[in-house]
Amino acid sequence: MIKRFGTLSLGLFLGFLLAFTSVHFLDDDITPQVISEASKLIGVDFTPAERDSMTAELETNRESYQSIRDLELDNGIPPALSFNPIPPGKTISKVEQPNSWNLSEDVNLPDQRSDLAFYTVEELASLIKQQKISSVELTKFFLDRINQYNDTLEAIVTVTEEIALKQAKKMDQELANGNYRGPLHGIPYGLKDLFAVEGYKTTWGAAPYKDQQINETATVAKKLEEAGAVLIAKTTLGALAYGDVWFGGTTKNPWNLEQGSSGSSAGSAAGTSAGLFPFAIGTETWGSIISPSNRTGTTGLRPTFGRVSRHGAMALSWSMDKVGPITRSVKDAALVFEAIHGPDGKDQSVVNLPFIYKSDVDITDLKIGYLKPAFKSDYDNRHRDSLTLAKLEELGAKLVSIELPDYPVSDLSFILTAEGAAAFDQLTLNNRDDEMVRQGKSAWPNLFRSARFIPAVEYIQANRARQVLIQKMDSVMQQVDMYVSPTYGGNNLLLTNLTGHPSVIVPNGFTDEGQPTSITFIGDLFDEGLILDVTNQYQQATDFHTKHPDMFMQ
Repeated sequence: MIKRFGTLSLGLFLGFLLAFTSVHFLDDDITPQVISEASKLIGVDFTPAERDSMTAELETNRESYQSIRDLELDNGIPPALSFNPIPPGKTISKVEQPNSWNLSEDVNLPDQRSDLAFYTVEELASLIKQQKISSVELTKFFLDRINQYNDTLEAIVTVTEEIALKQAKKMDQELANGNYRGPLHGIPYGLKDLFAVEGYKTTWGAAPYKDQQINETATVAKKLEEAGAVLIAKTTLGALAYGDVWFGGTTKNPWNLEQGSSGSSAGSAAGTSAGLFPFAIGTETWGSIISPSNRTGTTGLRPTFGRVSRHGAMALSWSMDKVGPITRSVKDAALVFEAIHGPDGKDQSVVNLPFIYKSDVDITDLKIGYLKPAFKSDYDNRHRDSLTLAKLEELGAKLVSIELPDYPVSDLSFILTAEGAAAFDQLTLNNRDDEMVRQGKSAWPNLFRSARFIPAVEYIQANRARQVLIQKMDSVMQQVDMYVSPTYGGNNLLLTNLTGHPSVIVPNGFTDEGQPTSITFIGDLFDEGLILDVTNQYQQATDFHTKHPDMFMQ
């Protein structure tokens, strides 16, 4: 049975476009009339002779589609195509420079134990290194907070207590023996539940996969373990990386429990904001780090495409998915990023380039662009964003007005839905999309079905247009060292996800209702070090990141 589609003729021609969701009509002939009706979907007309000539080839194609469907390809298998965000002729330095973090030794335990929940990674690292607190103590502290608050927040799918205590004990033993792994040694963290961890469920936030167990551990979790971090929880995500609604409920915004935390890295952002763990790992395809960080007042780093291995992570879009940290400070984001970036020999999209964080860049030597048309438009956070620009000028930055490429960026968004539909082809074919909580017109089930009408030719043409966009964006970046944008200014969010540019989002104030607001900094490809350094200087000149939601400060 074919669900939710119109006429028989439309259903039959769908295989010509990309592939269809049902095998019910495999024995029905493809006729010129069928082609005539179905061609209306792609806006291309053919003559009667052309339609007649197509029938045999389309029948052959349909047989091939079914043969490929029978393979039941696993979500983790990428296509034999790769996206490279580096435009032709662009050179990127490969010179390695060691990063020195210089952890303060002037950090003490708080008088009120609950205040420990909002210490930065940097501060907690100092406490552990000086053995003022053990990793086991710290881990148990955050486990207690999870037990106290998670029913309210709905930010965690699985508490990984067993592995957490095991890892924490190991870190304490190593430190006692003089082995210190670095700033993440013994620090608990949350991991978005689209990353596999052997021995635990990996639900992808979606009902069809709520009992799924993948017998491997994602590279990002392995790298964090090597750095000494302690996995304390697997955090919620909107089902299949969309929004904040998952099979168990809706992840709340710690600043306003009547509001969701946004998504899709919902639990990672909400849990970090509420002090359930010091940092968490999120992912972004189109706003999934930026949006929840904005909503919850956290700091988020969306690295350059190809910076962090996605091995062991759910695939939504092979050419757009990116992995990054959500933290309570820019410095913390840099500490975490240093641990997780770099190749693993498994994700072939990852580029082996150094991460250089100097922490002493002279901001007066930089040209920082700003999207003048976006800042001048009428939007809610305009006043606070203008104060951010003023603060940058106060710090000595030279602000340069720039404009993003004039290009039909929004028309390229179906690249994501086409890849997502392919990634979850079996979900659609087996009609298990009905199990998804969200079923509206803008939800994944409908978008995946609709994506099957995207012609392969148009998908390829869109990616060719994307290559032009990459070159146009590179021309913009040659004018400045980096730029600042309203978080949702114009097409900036989609554009930079398509081109693969890195972004850092930081809090920049509060609304009259006490809700956090944020602003976004964008850097050149693989230049995370510079934007992290500049945003850290801005952050240290303000105090917005030091504020926390009142209801979680007990």
